[in-house]
Parts: sequence; structure tokens; C-alpha cells
Amino acid sequence: MTEHRLNSYHIMWLFVFFDLPVTTKKERKIATVFRKDLLKDGFVMMQFSVYIRHCASHESLVVHKRRIKMIMPATGKVSMLAVTDKQYGDIETVFGKSAKKEIRTPIQLEFF
Repeated sequence: MTEHRLNSYHIMWLFVFFDLPVTTKKERKIATVFRKDLLKDGFVMMQFSVYIRHCASHESLVVHKRRIKMIMPATGKVSMLAVTDKQYGDIETVFGKSAKKEIRTPIQLEFF
């Protein structure tokens, strides 16, 4: 039996990107059900319409891709991207400055 050691090249991350129509009340409900189904399957929201899930192996990745195809709405577009844990480790997230006003801390008063 060949032993498979877990390493950053065997562990995978599955990204799901989607654009679903949300013009009507029925379309919004379908999109909401899809998002909730992703959450039930262990995905977390990374950004709006971008969800990710850790998969311990390629076999697990295949199972989750199959599930997404089964729950995908009849309309819209869903894309899936698999990356290794090593590749995911190189992700860089940049946050812009907040639109909120900064609260300035008062200057410390010193007594001599």
C-alpha cells in the first residue's frame, strides 16, 4: 500500500464564482438557496459571489465539484477553480481605507 503524506500539494482549495440572475423575486430566492446550499456543504463566503472550501484530497475535491453541479440553478453562470494549499498560501488580500472618519485620540496632558 502506498502511503500518501498530506502536504501542501495534495490539500486543495475549491473556489466557486457565480453570477446568478436576481432581477425577480423568484430569481433572488433561487440564488439564496444556492448560497445556503454552498454554506451547508462547508463553503465560506470569501467575497460576494465567491465562496471557498478546504478539501483534504483530490477525491474530496471531485465530490464537492459534483455536488455544486447538482445544486447549480438552471440559469446563471458558475465557475469552479481548484488550487493547491501551497498556491492558496500565496494569496494576498489588500484592504482599502475605510470611508469612516478617523477618531483622533486626544493629546495626553502632562503635568510637571
